[in-house]
Amino acid sequence: MLAKIRWVVYAITFALLTACSVSESAALPTAPTDLVPRVASVQPFLPQPQTTSALAIPSPQPNIVFILADDLDADSLKYMPNLKALVVDQGTTFSNSFFNISLCCPSRTTILRGQYATNTHIVGNTPPSGGFQKVYADGLEKSTVAVWLQDAGYRTMLAGKYMNGYPDKSSPMYIPPGWDEWYSAVKGNAYAELNYTLNENGKQVAYGAEPEDYGTDVYAGKVIDFVQRTSKESTPFFVYLSVYAPHSPATPAPRHANLFPDAKAPRSPNFNERDVSDKPAYIRNRPLLKPKQIAQIDADYRKRLQSLQAVDEAIAKIVDTLRSTGQLDSTYIFFASDNGYHLGNHRMTQGKVAPYEEDIRVPLIVRGPGVPSGRTLEHIVGNVDFAPTFAEVGGATIPDFVDGRSLVPLVGGNPLPSDKWRQSYLIQAGMPKTTASLTTIGLDAESPVTVTDAALLEPLDADDLDPAQQAVGGIPPYFGIRTTDFVYVEYSTGERELYDLKTDPYQLQNIAATAKPERVKELAARLAKLRKCSGAECRIADAR
Repeated sequence: MLAKIRWVVYAITFALLTACSVSESAALPTAPTDLVPRVASVQPFLPQPQTTSALAIPSPQPNIVFILADDLDADSLKYMPNLKALVVDQGTTFSNSFFNISLCCPSRTTILRGQYATNTHIVGNTPPSGGFQKVYADGLEKSTVAVWLQDAGYRTMLAGKYMNGYPDKSSPMYIPPGWDEWYSAVKGNAYAELNYTLNENGKQVAYGAEPEDYGTDVYAGKVIDFVQRTSKESTPFFVYLSVYAPHSPATPAPRHANLFPDAKAPRSPNFNERDVSDKPAYIRNRPLLKPKQIAQIDADYRKRLQSLQAVDEAIAKIVDTLRSTGQLDSTYIFFASDNGYHLGNHRMTQGKVAPYEEDIRVPLIVRGPGVPSGRTLEHIVGNVDFAPTFAEVGGATIPDFVDGRSLVPLVGGNPLPSDKWRQSYLIQAGMPKTTASLTTIGLDAESPVTVTDAALLEPLDADDLDPAQQAVGGIPPYFGIRTTDFVYVEYSTGERELYDLKTDPYQLQNIAATAKPERVKELAARLAKLRKCSGAECRIADAR
């Protein structure tokens, strides 16, 4: 009965917050628990049009707080009232924000490097196609946005998840270049949020199963302590808070375990899609989801929402700390996910990696000095843009290898017109013409993985565990592009998909075989250029 009362109170509060534009002062209460001048300028890495409409970045250098969720689906954002009140309503939302590969390790590498996976060559979560071991072996950590900002005078810190498979057992206390403070799991099941050990600046610290050991709360506490200490110094800071929620097993904090008892995964028109005769074989061969599978999707969806409540509370606590330390007005806050997530869409149970909107698209949200409040932009942006954006905001030097674009020309009061911005975004999964182990993306079980604790490897999604789903095979490698109006995909199997998103936003009718040949030819040509580009070439190829 008490749980029901708590849920009713929460639901009423949530409804009041989301029924109208909520002011900063109306945000939910937090849960219990002078700067140096610029030292480096941004190197020109045109073509990227720069105009007087670009954001006027404060001087001295502003702070940057980057909050990254894990496997967040776009629909769940509406269950985060603090995020809405303190970031969405106070900033700008990029509704067309995409992921190059909708998979954890490849996306996190792209985020830190500003490169498509065609250039990082990180396409999986474990060797030989990816994982921390490959990121380390390929030397990719030597030049990341953390290194660039540190070189520009920033004090940097990471709290939470780094790369899948971190750390290697040969060096369990390893800290990558560019980080002044480091709090990341080296033992135990960090995905379950309890009973794990962190590398805290080179020292192992164990956490148990008490409420105060809950992972998201611990990482948020590290950020708050860092901000409070660093705010006393004349040094700008870059914070990377990388939570595990709502990734499976999506363990909620005990205080949230009974919330949303009646919530169900969104029943969009493509949920358990009836007619998949137009789809590639990996979808076409899937049977309709059974009631038991749908019930499990709904149960897991509730856990995902519950696990996000601690993240939402962390946002409120961090904003409150920035305000109380006098740093809020000189801090840019970015909120994003590493990839999207499907929940019953197109007959798939739960997972990511597919080239559908649920997997490749989750909004990016930004607040900070000079960023208009309550605004939504439809420009095509993505995780390849995060690193150059942070770098330009911080006055750091952007290396020539960067494929992405700084979002600074968009986040000011008069954004660059969309027709003068990117027109195509590269999406992909796996690497055709590489190893046979990539016939199913991200599953390289035959490859040696030398992590300190197997629990640090990413738990499999329902798509990977459900026998009925696995019987029809995994998602084949593919390349594709997302434009304003279309998604075009070429699979390694020779199959293709094309959707007109203006008339078919839920991707119910594949028109690859019926569209005008000139349209297909044009999209294929644009894709071919993006697949081969690097650095500045990508900012030419994506403009068409």
